[in-house]
Amino acid sequence: MSENKKKLLDKISAHEARVGVVGLGYVGLPLLVEFARGGFNSMGFEVDAKKAEAINRGESYIPDIPTAQVAEMVEAKRLGATTDFAQLKDQDVIIICVPTPLRKTKDPDVSYILSASEQIQACLRPGQLIILESTTYPGTTDEVLKPMFDATGLKLDEDYFLAFSPERVDPGNEKFNTKNITKVVGGVSETSAQVASVVYGAIVDKVHTVSSARVAEACKLLENTFRAVNIGLVNELARLCDTLGIDTWEVIAAAATKPFGFMPFYPGPGIGGHCIPLDPHYLSWKARMHGFEARFISLAEEVNSRMPDHVVDLVTRGLNNHRKPVNGSKVLIMGVAYKRDIDDMRESPALGIIEKLQSLGADAQFHDPYVEEIHLEGNGHRLRGVALSVEAVSEADCVVIVTDHRKIDYAWLTEHAKLVIDTRNTTRGLSDFEDKIIRL
Repeated sequence: MSENKKKLLDKISAHEARVGVVGLGYVGLPLLVEFARGGFNSMGFEVDAKKAEAINRGESYIPDIPTAQVAEMVEAKRLGATTDFAQLKDQDVIIICVPTPLRKTKDPDVSYILSASEQIQACLRPGQLIILESTTYPGTTDEVLKPMFDATGLKLDEDYFLAFSPERVDPGNEKFNTKNITKVVGGVSETSAQVASVVYGAIVDKVHTVSSARVAEACKLLENTFRAVNIGLVNELARLCDTLGIDTWEVIAAAATKPFGFMPFYPGPGIGGHCIPLDPHYLSWKARMHGFEARFISLAEEVNSRMPDHVVDLVTRGLNNHRKPVNGSKVLIMGVAYKRDIDDMRESPALGIIEKLQSLGADAQFHDPYVEEIHLEGNGHRLRGVALSVEAVSEADCVVIVTDHRKIDYAWLTEHAKLVIDTRNTTRGLSDFEDKIIRL
């Protein structure tokens, strides 16, 4: 065992290791707070000064993390944040939790990972462990990060340690959180995997160590590709059932009674968020680099990306049944966040639905209890949400339920609406209003 490994493991065991997290969003902040609650001196690194200042005031800007938790850890002097990346040198463990979006060509954009790694490279010293959590293609950790850190003259496993551990955050999930979700860990080497597993083992309930960083990177992509492909399947089923005049939701409910060999997935207006619409592209891109075409992934993306158009078609059909054209009709979109009970609009299908309705001449408005204003990149428009009232609902020619926030009373909504397009099955059981409901 190298001297640096022994010292680092001793620090971790005594909870004396200093932990730095780069990127304080939905992934980084919960992780940082969990390390602080686990007794570690934890420092967050952010390019956004407002976020760093909020943390240092003891305030949380992430719904899943109560401000009281942040305030308690700040007061205990175990939690802080900074925009000074030179302080990375003081950290024993550095975890990268930065965004990994797609370029317009749908190729991986690892520029944020590279930027964070350059900051670490400039401060790298013996005895540090670096872990990448940002979702990326298999090979990033050992093909991109390792050469950067080796260029400092330090040696892997002798001077520094390097691993990958996929983030598994599910915003708004009240049952599963950073602590009770199994942490998958893969090292660039066996030694690095051992050290990283010990670090996470100090704050989470269970660690699953795999044979390499590549396996851990591929694990994350499989998880979300699995969801994307199965959502694509049920979205296609929904369009088929619509054509056949069959209730999609009843079909799925019936199939779900089988105790083996079936896992229910549900259709929707499209997929959104920071994972499912993006991660499969990282896997298919890597496949193309090796001359392999990931056909299932491409097909699922094609099906899922067409769902906003299908929703607009349902609006058009519903208005036509009421002898109204889309052009000039008032359409109220209920919910613009990509999933229930959060304010995150990344890749939200609601934005595309609104843009398509506007392009057809509709007066499209929205209400979302978590979102006040939206920016439509396609046409450059900014749109402020409307207050939810009897007038707003009853004056709309059509109400489209896109995000099923639990704060909304859907029975009340349907009672006062003229026409409801329900993409989330929230109106199931409202038998008195079936004549004015169209479900996905």
